[in-house]
Amino acid sequence: MKIERIKNASRNMFFGIILNVYQIIIPFVMRTAMIYFMGVQYLGLNGLCTSILQVLNLAELGVGSAMIYSMYKPIAEDDTKRICALLKLYKTYYTIIGVIIAVIGLILTPFIPDLISGDIPIGINIYVLYLLNLATTVLSYWMLAYKNSVLHAHQRVDVISKVTMTTSTMQYVLQFLVLWLFKNYYLYVIVMLATQVLTNIVTAIVASRMYPNYKAKGKLKQTEVKEINRRIRDLFTSKIGAVIVNSADTIVISAFLGLTALAVYQNYYFILTAVIGFVTIVFNSCMAGIGNSLIVETKEKNFNDLKKFTFLIVWISGFCSSCFLCLYQPFMKVWVGEELQLPFSVVICLVIYYFIYEINQLLNMYKDAGGIWHEDRFRALVTAITNLSLNLIMVQFWGIYGIILSTVLSMLLVGMPWLFYNLFTTLFKKSQLYGYLKNLLLYVIVSLVSCVLTYFICNKVILGNWATIIVRGIICCIVPNVIFLIVYHRRSEFKECLQLVDKMTKGKFQLERKFVK
Repeated sequence: MKIERIKNASRNMFFGIILNVYQIIIPFVMRTAMIYFMGVQYLGLNGLCTSILQVLNLAELGVGSAMIYSMYKPIAEDDTKRICALLKLYKTYYTIIGVIIAVIGLILTPFIPDLISGDIPIGINIYVLYLLNLATTVLSYWMLAYKNSVLHAHQRVDVISKVTMTTSTMQYVLQFLVLWLFKNYYLYVIVMLATQVLTNIVTAIVASRMYPNYKAKGKLKQTEVKEINRRIRDLFTSKIGAVIVNSADTIVISAFLGLTALAVYQNYYFILTAVIGFVTIVFNSCMAGIGNSLIVETKEKNFNDLKKFTFLIVWISGFCSSCFLCLYQPFMKVWVGEELQLPFSVVICLVIYYFIYEINQLLNMYKDAGGIWHEDRFRALVTAITNLSLNLIMVQFWGIYGIILSTVLSMLLVGMPWLFYNLFTTLFKKSQLYGYLKNLLLYVIVSLVSCVLTYFICNKVILGNWATIIVRGIICCIVPNVIFLIVYHRRSEFKECLQLVDKMTKGKFQLERKFVK
């Protein structure tokens, strides 16, 4: 079976964008409600619990990624028997993982208070709160989560988006009522736990109806199990690295600067990740299609796709970076007030982090789609250890600045060069790297110029709070895109991206009509 990559990617992006808009607006309302109904410290507490549980998710060992990758070939070959055997193995692994997380989580319980600097909100038992969050994580593995892999491998992320939107609506309505009527944070977390269980059950039911021939039964050859286990071992170090990078900042801020500082930082980071989520839709929608392409297409075709995706992502990232520079502070002033704002220099650091992160995310997508985890097994770990070491040193001298810059430096100086080498010695040709980096340097320079020029123009606009946001927003929509259009309009990547967007847009409109009907 040759996956219809453009059609599936269009469908996934259409529903992914709907879900992402939903998951920006509603959590934003919930975050605001928590600030005004409960207090800013609860935001920091919530972020800390999430980060601790991300660390516990190390037990997942990259099983999900390895299993999804293992399904690409049997799906292309219509090998139902092998897919069923993979599902059975996946189910077994996830059951074991849930037990491991539960045991390790319970062992770590006595040490949780040491990760918080300063006071905890009155009336909160940190142990009870942590155990509720632990239960949410464990149940997510036990409650049929393995069936999600079928939808991911078939490039049907849109189905997961629909289910998530439905169950999340129930969650947010109940959580808002809890905050408004009871102001009880324990009930708030319990609602989240129940929703996670419901989401897994509904997704599993939908996956079973869409692919009724796929049952968790059968047995793989021992050689294939060993190959999957090897992939999981290779992914383990990457998993450790990713978790440390994603969670270290939050935990270090909590331990050194306190829950209030963490909440203020995460208000900014929430906006950043909301925008990242839109670009992630592109990656998630195309992952299975790229994995399929790497199997059935030539190296030259796949390298041309990489250049095309790089151009598209850099255009989007450059535009978003300009918006961050010009709109971050006015928006935060309206949302949380001047007392909960960070200095503009922190905004600059966050914008640099964002731009590098998006490019790094693109490269990682190709790494995962190509399954080159063995070659890449130590890179993420070394990058993460560098990040954590710099975090612990720099936070004591520069506070929040040190936290953000340590992440930027570890990605830019350690992670990305290593990742370039791995990609261009396995999936692509070494000789193609120089031309790729040359193009990337041009994109970075053009993006930097567009950011500076847009900020210079926007800085002249000083009106009322909302008027400033609206006028600056219009400027941000025009200036960067005009600059990019002038510089790039003759490049082949620009023309190919227009063709790609045209194909995907046609697919989206067809899906939209079906959705409306």
